[in-house]
Amino acid sequence: MSHDIKHKPSTLTFNPLDSEEFRRQGYMVIDFLTEYYKTIEKYPVRSQVEPDYLQNRLPKFAPDDPEPIETILRDIHNDIIPGLSHWQSPNHYAYYPCSTSIAGVLGETLAAGFSVVGFHWISSPAATELENIVMDWLANMLNLPKSFTFSEGQGGGGVMMGTTCEALIATITAARDRVLNQIGRDNINKVVIYGSDQTHSSSFKSAKIVGISPNNFRNVKTTRAHAFALQPEALRAAIHSDAKKGTTSTSAVDPIAELSEVAKEYNMWVHVDAAYAGSICICPEFRRVINGVESIDSFSFNAHKWFLAALDCCCVWVKDSSALTKTLSSNPEFLKNKATESQQVVDYKDWQIALSRRFRSLKMWLVVRSYGVNYLRSFLRSHIHMAVYFEEMVVMDRRFEIVVPRNFALVCFRLFPFAVLSHGQKFLEDESLNELNADLLESINSAGRIYMTHTLVEGIFVLRFAVGSTLTQTRHVLSAWREIQDQADRILARKMQLWGCSSS
Repeated sequence: MSHDIKHKPSTLTFNPLDSEEFRRQGYMVIDFLTEYYKTIEKYPVRSQVEPDYLQNRLPKFAPDDPEPIETILRDIHNDIIPGLSHWQSPNHYAYYPCSTSIAGVLGETLAAGFSVVGFHWISSPAATELENIVMDWLANMLNLPKSFTFSEGQGGGGVMMGTTCEALIATITAARDRVLNQIGRDNINKVVIYGSDQTHSSSFKSAKIVGISPNNFRNVKTTRAHAFALQPEALRAAIHSDAKKGTTSTSAVDPIAELSEVAKEYNMWVHVDAAYAGSICICPEFRRVINGVESIDSFSFNAHKWFLAALDCCCVWVKDSSALTKTLSSNPEFLKNKATESQQVVDYKDWQIALSRRFRSLKMWLVVRSYGVNYLRSFLRSHIHMAVYFEEMVVMDRRFEIVVPRNFALVCFRLFPFAVLSHGQKFLEDESLNELNADLLESINSAGRIYMTHTLVEGIFVLRFAVGSTLTQTRHVLSAWREIQDQADRILARKMQLWGCSSS
């Protein structure tokens, strides 16, 4: 008995993965990026466009037919690049670095090219096993306790996520459930998170996402006298105050060794978010900053910040992976397989919030193999040396002061009251000094030659100079300082005219 097929599929004449076209366009994109990096210093570091600038440049509707890559690259050059703040510029000192490298970019390219979805072992064994291996490599480079590694075989290990916020959501969820299993799930209103008032806002955001009341997030006060580090006695006082009210806590932050001792007394989960500074701990002379890590439950750092990895890659380790998997695992019928049932493999879907995941370990494998531990240490130290050089120049100019002692490659400083006094004015209140420094920062960034950002500590407006771009050299740091001095001259001259006084 025969059947006539009435509906035959049409044949596409256009192949989105044609090998020769892929080669041709791939070369063009690499050439485009190569030229971008060669000429990156000609662009204003902070984008100078106005809001909605792109609405007036691009069509209102998507194209019906294919457009050539030549046209698209032209539009990227003409329309997209003006709206970029150039994070890879050697003159980018804003926020924290987001460094990349040849290995980082090509690792991303390879991962995107393979486009595997390694949610569990069977879906792509190499993606899982390479991540196991690279996370152990990184743990050894950081000299983390063996209890955080797969090789120890005691339930610890590492996972690569996208960002710190993802890591915090996962670990706070695990910490929350550990507590609720002890006190009852109806008592989530008693779960409290502790962190310093300098803790990144992602901690607060993550706590809200996992259902912990904003009222139960304790920002423990830090002081300038202690370089804004959280002090154990301050943490203990905050916990003791809550204990009187019958609440339960789940988290704390550094200094690690001393705070871990306090945490042990209250059976707290301790997570250390070393998003920026974690990278430098591969240098033996800086490993001391995470002393006490053997007493914590989880640890993370962002390899995309200062480790040449390109966005995104947050490396997270836990001592007890079952704390994550008990909370985050799911096993619908379509995901069941013999490898998972054997319990001899890692299924990373159960270590994270999302099901799907990227092949980040391939990129990290390329970075570590392409540069090696010794070069990576030298790369990080070079930024420390440049930051020290910048700090010394700031100290030599009496118009400026270092507000917080330099940590690693970040210098926090401001125009000092002496700068105002030297122009014949009486000492200004902090509010006026803050306005002066805010004007200075905007003047610097509007000029476009360098890009910096600020923060507020104890009500003081502080200029932040974060060295960390892959392309930054000492000459760039010197040029940046001269730009800051020049802009300070202009700001003070304008203020002097406004105040109606002359230089003394």
